[in-house]
Amino acid sequence: MSDVTVPAVLQPSQPEAVLGRRALERLDLLLLTVESLDLNGGEAMLWATQQLGFETVFPNRVELWKRRCHNPLRRSTRRGSLSAVETEALIRILCAMADRLYPMLRQLLSSREPDNLSRERWGLLDQRLRNLIEERMNLRRGAIQRLLDGEQARNLQRQLVLTLALAAGPGGVDRLRASLLDPNP
Repeated sequence: MSDVTVPAVLQPSQPEAVLGRRALERLDLLLLTVESLDLNGGEAMLWATQQLGFETVFPNRVELWKRRCHNPLRRSTRRGSLSAVETEALIRILCAMADRLYPMLRQLLSSREPDNLSRERWGLLDQRLRNLIEERMNLRRGAIQRLLDGEQARNLQRQLVLTLALAAGPGGVDRLRASLLDPNP
């Protein structure tokens, strides 16, 4: 990756954040949650990549997908770890997507929404997220089985949506980075 030009936003003034296994899993699950909330989430991530100036890091959807496959819970996984530049780019893309989806995240987390409407919204998220998990993840892994297990799944989904909401807005990148680097999520 020596011939890649690094965007100014990712120059060495940023902390070096190389994610461990659990953080990679959580980052990919957050990206899956974004795709569950936005039917065109994959395309929106590509658009965010271009808007943020990360074309050199992820020149196309295949390269973006390859980086996401470092998650060991996926059906097809890649060995190794993400570089600090790739990690920072994915965090910033995720935060841009959280900004874009914040109104929807707020509706999901709001206690002022009517119960039936809230249940319907959570049901749609649950259905879409389950479909993506079943399609892309290794269903034999215990962590994936927990994501598909009734009450436990609902709690994990709520935690993912809350993390996305906290990643939105000013300071969201720092909050998300700290969350991912926290050994006790």
